[in-house]
Amino acid sequence: MKRVLIPVVAFTLAACSSTGVVPKGDGTYMIEKKISRVFSGSPDRVTAEVYQEAVDLCAGERKALETIKLEITPDSGVTKPGNVFLEFRCK
Repeated sequence: MKRVLIPVVAFTLAACSSTGVVPKGDGTYMIEKKISRVFSGSPDRVTAEVYQEAVDLCAGERKALETIKLEITPDSGVTKPGNVFLEFRCK
């Protein structure tokens, strides 16, 4: 049982992984999150989650979010998760 459970848990964590908010310098930040329809839902849902993290950061600074770049790469089934990448600044 343990031989089956460990890979399943590892795959689940990898499929739902997020960098969180990462400062890039010059007042810009990035967030990147994996998309897996099986574990994290639709690309729209994951994009909304990423934007919510960014909005929360900017709200804490009493500033508005400005999107610099948004890239959404859909997943290709169970074998290759997709990705949402957001680069932003708080203005």
